[in-house]
Amino acid sequence: MAIESQRTAEGTGSDRVRQFSVFLENKVGALCEIVKLLNRHHVEVVAFSVQDSADSSIVRLIVSDPDRVANLFDEFGIPFQAVNLVVVELREAAQLAQMLTCLVMAEVNIHFSYPLMVRPGGRAAIAMHVEDDDCTCAVLLSHGFTLLSQEDISR
Repeated sequence: MAIESQRTAEGTGSDRVRQFSVFLENKVGALCEIVKLLNRHHVEVVAFSVQDSADSSIVRLIVSDPDRVANLFDEFGIPFQAVNLVVVELREAAQLAQMLTCLVMAEVNIHFSYPLMVRPGGRAAIAMHVEDDDCTCAVLLSHGFTLLSQEDISR
């Protein structure tokens, strides 16, 4: 269930979806080890993206319980960074072009994006890291898009 539009637009950040970026050695099984650690502690990976180079990779993770993950990463000495993302539900494929057009018209730059594996309500959703979260939320809400909170994707 999507959260109320006004609450998302004015959110303090606690409603927003949190992404973890983890630096990993570029070796077979490194990502699997992280996912298994999270699963052992009853945390699901909702979405992920990997950028690699010859020696290392950066894994971006959206998880079902960000507070627990931050504690786990601290406990196990796994360095990470966390940022908030805007997550938009797309009811149909054509909405992607509409959403991007709205953001272009508002001059919002998308730094990166990737889809969620877990589909809240059975609908597609895309996570985006943007220049201005508040502006992006306001623009998308004013054009009738549904924004998802951490609570929405953690169910």
